[in-house]
Amino acid sequence: MIGIIGAMEEEVNQLKEAMEEVSVETKASMDFFRGILEGRPAVVVRSGIGKVNAGICTQILSDVYGVNAVVNTGIAGSLQARINIGDIVLSTDTLQHDVEAEAFGYPAGQIPRMDTLAFPADGRLLACAEECCSLVNPDIRTFRGRVLSGDQFIADGKKKEWLVKTFDGCCTEMEGAAIGQAAYLNGIPFLVVRAISDKADGSASVDYPEFEAKAISHTVALIRAMVRRLEL
Repeated sequence: MIGIIGAMEEEVNQLKEAMEEVSVETKASMDFFRGILEGRPAVVVRSGIGKVNAGICTQILSDVYGVNAVVNTGIAGSLQARINIGDIVLSTDTLQHDVEAEAFGYPAGQIPRMDTLAFPADGRLLACAEECCSLVNPDIRTFRGRVLSGDQFIADGKKKEWLVKTFDGCCTEMEGAAIGQAAYLNGIPFLVVRAISDKADGSASVDYPEFEAKAISHTVALIRAMVRRLEL
Protein backbone atom coordinates (compact mmCIF):
# COMPACT_ATOMS: atom_id res chain seq x y z
CA MET A 1 0.00 0.00 0.00
CA ILE A 2 1.26 3.46 -0.87
CA GLY A 3 0.82 6.50 1.36
CA ILE A 4 0.39 9.83 -0.42
CA ILE A 5 0.82 13.01 1.60
CA GLY A 6 -0.53 16.04 -0.26
CA ALA A 7 0.12 19.61 0.73
CA MET A 8 -2.89 21.25 -0.89
CA GLU A 9 -6.52 20.45 -0.14
CA GLU A 10 -7.48 20.67 -3.82
CA GLU A 11 -4.77 18.15 -4.67
CA VAL A 12 -6.02 15.70 -2.04
CA ASN A 13 -9.59 16.19 -3.28
CA GLN A 14 -8.66 15.31 -6.85
CA LEU A 15 -6.90 12.14 -5.73
CA LYS A 16 -9.80 11.25 -3.44
CA GLU A 17 -12.26 11.69 -6.32
CA ALA A 18 -10.18 9.26 -8.39
CA MET A 19 -10.31 6.61 -5.65
CA GLU A 20 -12.78 3.75 -5.27
CA GLU A 21 -14.02 2.01 -2.12
CA VAL A 22 -13.04 5.01 -0.01
CA SER A 23 -13.24 5.08 3.78
CA VAL A 24 -12.18 8.03 5.92
CA GLU A 25 -10.59 8.04 9.36
CA THR A 26 -9.55 11.12 11.32
CA LYS A 27 -6.40 10.79 13.39
CA ALA A 28 -4.37 13.62 14.93
CA SER A 29 -6.84 16.04 13.27
CA MET A 30 -5.90 14.68 9.82
CA ASP A 31 -8.33 12.94 7.47
CA PHE A 32 -6.93 9.72 6.02
CA PHE A 33 -8.68 8.55 2.83
CA ARG A 34 -8.12 4.83 2.32
CA GLY A 35 -9.23 3.11 -0.87
CA ILE A 36 -8.24 1.93 -4.33
CA LEU A 37 -6.36 4.33 -6.61
CA GLU A 38 -5.55 3.23 -10.16
CA GLY A 39 -6.38 -0.33 -9.14
CA ARG A 40 -4.01 -0.36 -6.15
CA PRO A 41 -4.51 0.17 -2.41
CA ALA A 42 -3.59 3.65 -1.26
CA VAL A 43 -4.03 6.13 1.57
CA VAL A 44 -4.25 9.84 0.75
CA VAL A 45 -3.89 12.52 3.44
CA ARG A 46 -3.17 16.21 3.87
CA SER A 47 -0.69 16.58 6.71
CA GLY A 48 -0.84 20.31 7.32
CA ILE A 49 2.11 22.68 7.33
CA GLY A 50 5.40 22.17 9.13
CA LYS A 51 7.75 19.41 10.21
CA VAL A 52 5.83 18.23 13.27
CA ASN A 53 2.59 17.74 11.32
CA ALA A 54 4.48 15.95 8.56
CA GLY A 55 6.32 13.63 10.93
CA ILE A 56 3.15 12.71 12.83
CA CYS A 57 1.34 12.04 9.57
CA THR A 58 4.07 9.72 8.30
CA GLN A 59 4.17 7.80 11.57
CA ILE A 60 0.41 7.22 11.42
CA LEU A 61 0.76 5.95 7.84
CA SER A 62 3.35 3.48 9.13
CA ASP A 63 1.70 2.37 12.37
CA VAL A 64 -1.97 2.35 11.41
CA TYR A 65 -1.97 1.66 7.69
CA GLY A 66 1.26 -0.28 7.25
CA VAL A 67 2.24 1.54 4.08
CA ASN A 68 5.34 0.28 2.31
CA ALA A 69 6.05 3.51 0.42
CA VAL A 70 5.37 7.22 1.00
CA VAL A 71 5.22 9.96 -1.64
CA ASN A 72 4.90 13.58 -0.56
CA THR A 73 3.85 16.31 -2.97
CA GLY A 74 3.61 20.07 -2.59
CA ILE A 75 5.30 23.34 -3.49
CA ALA A 76 8.74 24.79 -2.75
CA GLY A 77 11.04 27.73 -3.36
CA SER A 78 13.86 27.25 -5.85
CA LEU A 79 17.43 27.60 -4.62
CA GLN A 80 19.11 27.36 -8.02
CA ALA A 81 18.88 29.71 -10.98
CA ARG A 82 18.36 26.85 -13.44
CA ILE A 83 15.21 25.68 -11.60
CA ASN A 84 12.31 28.00 -12.43
CA ILE A 85 8.74 28.52 -11.34
CA GLY A 86 6.60 25.64 -12.61
CA ASP A 87 9.46 23.12 -12.71
CA ILE A 88 9.35 19.98 -10.57
CA VAL A 89 12.08 18.78 -8.19
CA LEU A 90 12.31 15.11 -7.21
CA SER A 91 14.27 14.47 -4.04
CA THR A 92 17.53 12.58 -4.09
CA ASP A 93 17.64 13.19 -0.34
CA THR A 94 16.18 15.52 2.26
CA LEU A 95 17.79 17.55 5.03
CA GLN A 96 16.52 19.76 7.87
CA HIS A 97 18.30 23.07 7.38
CA ASP A 98 17.09 24.56 10.66
CA VAL A 99 18.78 21.97 12.90
CA GLU A 100 21.85 23.45 14.57
CA ALA A 101 23.98 21.61 17.14
CA GLU A 102 27.43 22.74 16.05
CA ALA A 103 28.40 23.49 19.67
CA PHE A 104 28.40 19.71 20.19
CA GLY A 105 30.52 19.04 17.12
CA TYR A 106 27.75 18.29 14.64
CA PRO A 107 27.66 19.90 11.19
CA ALA A 108 24.78 22.21 10.32
CA GLY A 109 21.66 20.19 9.62
CA GLN A 110 22.83 17.13 11.54
CA ILE A 111 20.34 15.81 14.09
CA PRO A 112 22.36 14.83 17.16
CA ARG A 113 22.90 11.08 17.52
CA MET A 114 21.38 10.29 14.14
CA ASP A 115 23.55 8.15 11.90
CA THR A 116 22.98 10.28 8.80
CA LEU A 117 23.05 13.95 7.87
CA ALA A 118 20.45 13.64 5.10
CA PHE A 119 17.72 11.10 4.47
CA PRO A 120 18.08 9.38 1.09
CA ALA A 121 15.03 9.00 -1.12
CA ASP A 122 14.27 5.64 -2.65
CA GLY A 123 15.96 5.12 -5.99
CA ARG A 124 13.12 3.07 -7.43
CA LEU A 125 10.51 5.71 -6.57
CA LEU A 126 12.77 8.43 -7.93
CA ALA A 127 13.32 6.66 -11.25
CA CYS A 128 9.62 5.88 -11.56
CA ALA A 129 8.63 9.51 -10.87
CA GLU A 130 11.15 10.84 -13.36
CA GLU A 131 9.93 8.53 -16.11
CA CYS A 132 6.24 9.11 -15.34
CA CYS A 133 6.65 12.89 -15.25
CA SER A 134 8.23 12.92 -18.69
CA LEU A 135 5.25 10.97 -20.00
CA VAL A 136 2.33 12.77 -18.36
CA ASN A 137 3.86 16.24 -17.96
CA PRO A 138 5.98 16.74 -21.10
CA ASP A 139 5.43 20.51 -20.90
CA ILE A 140 7.51 21.01 -17.72
CA ARG A 141 11.09 20.36 -16.68
CA THR A 142 12.02 17.88 -13.97
CA PHE A 143 15.13 17.98 -11.78
CA ARG A 144 16.71 15.63 -9.27
CA GLY A 145 18.25 17.12 -6.18
CA ARG A 146 18.37 17.72 -2.45
CA VAL A 147 15.22 19.07 -0.80
CA LEU A 148 15.79 21.26 2.26
CA SER A 149 13.14 21.60 4.96
CA GLY A 150 12.66 23.88 7.93
CA ASP A 151 9.93 25.53 9.92
CA GLN A 152 10.64 28.76 8.07
CA PHE A 153 9.35 30.39 4.90
CA ILE A 154 12.49 31.47 3.04
CA ALA A 155 12.18 34.88 1.35
CA ASP A 156 15.57 36.42 2.15
CA GLY A 157 18.39 36.48 -0.39
CA LYS A 158 21.15 36.09 2.21
CA LYS A 159 19.44 33.09 3.80
CA LYS A 160 19.02 31.56 0.37
CA GLU A 161 22.74 32.00 -0.36
CA TRP A 162 23.58 30.35 2.96
CA LEU A 163 21.33 27.38 2.19
CA VAL A 164 22.95 26.87 -1.20
CA LYS A 165 26.50 27.26 0.13
CA THR A 166 25.98 25.08 3.19
CA PHE A 167 23.76 22.31 1.86
CA ASP A 168 23.79 22.51 -1.96
CA GLY A 169 20.01 22.24 -1.99
CA CYS A 170 17.74 22.47 -5.02
CA CYS A 171 14.66 23.78 -3.23
CA THR A 172 13.34 24.64 0.21
CA GLU A 173 10.02 23.92 1.89
CA MET A 174 8.58 22.96 5.30
CA GLU A 175 7.75 19.23 5.42
CA GLY A 176 9.79 16.89 3.23
CA ALA A 177 12.74 16.17 5.51
CA ALA A 178 10.46 15.36 8.44
CA ILE A 179 8.66 12.86 6.22
CA GLY A 180 12.07 11.59 5.15
CA GLN A 181 13.23 11.18 8.75
CA ALA A 182 10.07 9.34 9.83
CA ALA A 183 10.23 7.09 6.77
CA TYR A 184 13.94 6.44 7.35
CA LEU A 185 13.39 5.45 10.99
CA ASN A 186 10.58 3.09 9.97
CA GLY A 187 12.45 1.60 7.02
CA ILE A 188 9.88 2.85 4.49
CA PRO A 189 10.91 3.97 0.98
CA PHE A 190 9.94 7.59 0.32
CA LEU A 191 10.09 10.35 -2.27
CA VAL A 192 9.41 14.09 -2.07
CA VAL A 193 7.97 15.82 -5.14
CA ARG A 194 7.96 19.62 -5.24
CA ALA A 195 6.50 22.05 -7.78
CA ILE A 196 8.45 25.32 -7.73
CA SER A 197 6.29 28.30 -6.74
CA ASP A 198 8.92 31.01 -6.14
CA LYS A 199 12.64 31.74 -6.11
CA ALA A 200 12.96 31.76 -2.28
CA ASP A 201 14.25 35.33 -2.20
CA GLY A 202 11.14 37.48 -2.56
CA SER A 203 12.13 38.57 -6.07
CA ALA A 204 9.68 36.61 -8.23
CA SER A 205 6.00 37.30 -8.66
CA VAL A 206 3.50 34.70 -9.79
CA ASP A 207 -0.22 34.52 -10.47
CA TYR A 208 -0.69 32.12 -7.59
CA PRO A 209 -4.20 30.81 -8.36
CA GLU A 210 -3.10 30.01 -11.91
CA PHE A 211 0.14 28.45 -10.69
CA GLU A 212 -1.65 26.38 -8.04
CA ALA A 213 -4.11 24.97 -10.57
CA LYS A 214 -1.28 23.95 -12.91
CA ALA A 215 0.83 22.54 -10.07
CA ILE A 216 -2.06 20.42 -8.83
CA SER A 217 -2.75 19.18 -12.35
CA HIS A 218 0.90 18.20 -12.79
CA THR A 219 1.34 16.49 -9.42
CA VAL A 220 -1.96 14.61 -9.55
CA ALA A 221 -1.13 13.31 -13.03
CA LEU A 222 2.31 12.26 -11.80
CA ILE A 223 1.00 10.48 -8.70
CA ARG A 224 -1.65 8.58 -10.63
CA ALA A 225 0.90 7.48 -13.22
CA MET A 226 3.30 6.34 -10.49
CA VAL A 227 0.63 4.33 -8.70
CA ARG A 228 -0.32 2.60 -11.96
CA ARG A 229 3.29 1.64 -12.59
CA LEU A 230 4.56 0.69 -9.15
CA GLU A 231 4.06 -2.76 -7.71
CA LEU A 232 4.09 -2.43 -3.93
